[in-house]
Amino acid sequence: MKTRLLSAIALAVVLITSCSQGKDEQAEKIKALEEKIAAMDGSNVPVPADMAQTTTSADPSTLGSFQFSEMEYDFGTINEGKVVEKIFNFTNNGQAPLVISNITASCGCTSPDWTKAPVQPGETGFVKVVFNSTAKSGAQSPTVTIQANTNPTVTRLSMRGSVTSKGAGGAATGPVRK
Repeated sequence: MKTRLLSAIALAVVLITSCSQGKDEQAEKIKALEEKIAAMDGSNVPVPADMAQTTTSADPSTLGSFQFSEMEYDFGTINEGKVVEKIFNFTNNGQAPLVISNITASCGCTSPDWTKAPVQPGETGFVKVVFNSTAKSGAQSPTVTIQANTNPTVTRLSMRGSVTSKGAGGAATGPVRK
């Protein structure tokens, strides 16, 4: 797909500039572009050194390691508007202080808090997740994504449950047809 798009763009450039160029010069440019495109289609195209990525194994002595007692919390069935709080406790089982660099929530209804100071090996820390069920109904599964100096660098904690709408049972909500 990318190659075809590049081909189309190259051909368009050549056609636009062809009015001011001779036919021989135009044919040479088309041939050169076709050769470049053919080279891009090959599976053994060398990657320039400045674009190559290198990976190295992380030194375990520089990493922390999460050991959560639980990574998912089922809050059951709650009524809309209720706020659920869960504290996920962890122990650093790594060889270095564990540093949480960032935590992001899956939606605006969820807010995280966590141990901000480095957690030394063998010590404990926490991640608190608060879920606000206002304007939510049905099955819910909010998550928080933790970025830290661990392997892997990303860890996810989740909550799940069901929210019963305020309008469920009783009077109808919204316009009623007669």
